[in-house]
Amino acid sequence: MPPSYPAARTIAPKVRDHFVRHIAQARAHGRTDVAVEPDAEALEAVIDAAFWASLRREEGATPRVSLVLLEPAEAPQPMRFAEYLPLHPAALARLAPAVERPGIHLGVCAIDGRLMVWGTTRTIPAFCPVVEVVTSGLLVVKYRHETFGKFVNVAVLEGDQIKMVDEAFVYQPDCPRPVRALLGFDPMPDREGPIDILVQLAASMRAHGRGGALLVVSAGEPGWRESIVEPVLYRVEPPYTALAELVRREGTEAESHEWQEDLRRAVDAIAGLTAVDGATVITTAYELVAFGAKITRRRGHPLVRRVMVTEPIEGAQAFIATPAQLGGTRHLSAAQFVSDQRDAIALVASQDGRFTIVKWSPVDGLVHAHRVEALLL
Repeated sequence: MPPSYPAARTIAPKVRDHFVRHIAQARAHGRTDVAVEPDAEALEAVIDAAFWASLRREEGATPRVSLVLLEPAEAPQPMRFAEYLPLHPAALARLAPAVERPGIHLGVCAIDGRLMVWGTTRTIPAFCPVVEVVTSGLLVVKYRHETFGKFVNVAVLEGDQIKMVDEAFVYQPDCPRPVRALLGFDPMPDREGPIDILVQLAASMRAHGRGGALLVVSAGEPGWRESIVEPVLYRVEPPYTALAELVRREGTEAESHEWQEDLRRAVDAIAGLTAVDGATVITTAYELVAFGAKITRRRGHPLVRRVMVTEPIEGAQAFIATPAQLGGTRHLSAAQFVSDQRDAIALVASQDGRFTIVKWSPVDGLVHAHRVEALLL
């Protein structure tokens, strides 16, 4: 049966072009551990099967699967089925409970001209296409970056809505460092420290689903306290430095499984605090100084009335909004804080899944809200 999800046919050629371009660039730089260029028809078929599988129910739950276009020989230590399974939504739904944990992918390749599910793998080459079912009707096409070891989103499909990530967004003069990382670009980590700590904090904040705000202020600069209502109920004295200490050890221990687990726990611990009413405050050195903090307008500073809003999605247009149009109280407070503390950055998660990185734009002379939920799925 040919693919019947129209969005799959629309997006497959664009996704293929994206992968072909990145794979060629990686090989031109001497990389050998990269995936084979995907076929547009195969991508279309995998997206189609994943979509229809997402609409099924397996023991009352939405199937959550991650599919990779990969030959078994390209996967180190794969688990191969004795009999390969056809790439059908029903088969994917039945397999889902066994492979829904993070890091497990179902391998798909062509056998005698027919796409088959050959088994599972935990390790995939750089730029290998991954199609993940997030929830019913919501898919993400992504890949593992060849340098960062993290996944970078290429496209998000929700029903008939298609969002293709716009990589050109990274060249905007005010593109924040976490957005650059989410787009798969390395903003000189040797000069600025670890590339993805704020990305990991953002992902963890979004995962707990309660909404929250994280303020990142300059280390050693106490001026941010003028934008916080005193007394702070949950002030941390002395600052909590577990995450900061792990970051400082990154150069020698980043490959250690123990270090990575410790980092994950430290990130989750701080992100969990953002669920408490009020804002969590950390420094640029990743030291926790407060949580549950109430934001107020800095004395002598104007009320923020205009915010530029952008989203790194092809076709999305920048527009000017009021802070209230961004979302609820968290967004309004974050915009005011960043307007008053122009060297700070705010990460704001909504309960409905929206995620915004708020930063002052010296180029435009106003607060800039970057909508990035499509990059965090």
